[in-house]
Amino acid sequence: MPEGTIGIAAMGGDSNQVLATIKDFEQRGIKAAWLTGGAGGLDALALFAAAATQTERILLGTCIITILPRHPITTTQQVQVIDQLAPGRFRFGVGTGHARGMESTFGIDFNEPLTHLREYLTIARTMLSTGAVEFEGHHYRANVAGNAATDRVPVLAAALRSRAYEVCGGFADGAISWVSPGTYLRDVALPAMAVGAKGEGRPTPPLIAHVPVCVHENQAEVLEAARQQLATYPKSPFYQLMFKEAGFPEAAEIETWSERMTEAVVLSGTEERVAERIAELFGLGISEIIVSVVTAGSNAVASRTRTLDLLSSLSSA
Repeated sequence: MPEGTIGIAAMGGDSNQVLATIKDFEQRGIKAAWLTGGAGGLDALALFAAAATQTERILLGTCIITILPRHPITTTQQVQVIDQLAPGRFRFGVGTGHARGMESTFGIDFNEPLTHLREYLTIARTMLSTGAVEFEGHHYRANVAGNAATDRVPVLAAALRSRAYEVCGGFADGAISWVSPGTYLRDVALPAMAVGAKGEGRPTPPLIAHVPVCVHENQAEVLEAARQQLATYPKSPFYQLMFKEAGFPEAAEIETWSERMTEAVVLSGTEERVAERIAELFGLGISEIIVSVVTAGSNAVASRTRTLDLLSSLSSA
């Protein structure tokens, strides 16, 4: 995978708007566009199949597709289509999702999520690389042959805490974080990935950091934007545990973003300061960055444009 790449999440609007956003990113020189396919919203794989035929250079990736509602054979067949339409441009990111979304939306028991993830990764990577898979695990069975093999599609997985990062180190082609402080990625995520990789006798795969970015000097407005646009995460028990381990126990106490948490997670400030923060994140050992744009202040369109302009400039450089 291309180290040092800065990509941007392209979610927002209907299918035509998402496709227009991806094409705009390519015209701006942005190197990668990412979409999430979770318990609701548009189907990311279908959107990327369309985007593959309407773009030429931009990398495409899911961050992430939730695995429990989709059998790995079916999803991998969709990925093979995208790879054939956009050879070498697609990255397949998967994850378990969370109990509330899986149980309330799909009625799926959220048990042994990391075992699910490990088996899913094994099936998907085998089927993509060989065109066939024969697997019988605790949660999945897979027996298929005669598909097109490809070594062009890395299979990535979302991770939040150390055990998930160990699974990524051992069984994925990379890990994807979300709203995690850089120091936590350095001190917890990367070492856990190394442990997992060593256990399977393989090199440690790369870590991609998915981070909120807001080019905006007024930190009070950035804090308010985080509390509105990223409100879910300090309320989630899973994220609260991560924040506590990262040195931010207040997440569980106040169930919203504190000034300290916002400063540690949201890359904000002037263009120069945000560029420095991005460089610092790469310096910690992060291979790629996925940006989710946070808008602040009274003019959301102008705020988003300002952040996109910086990211375009950094990508071109």
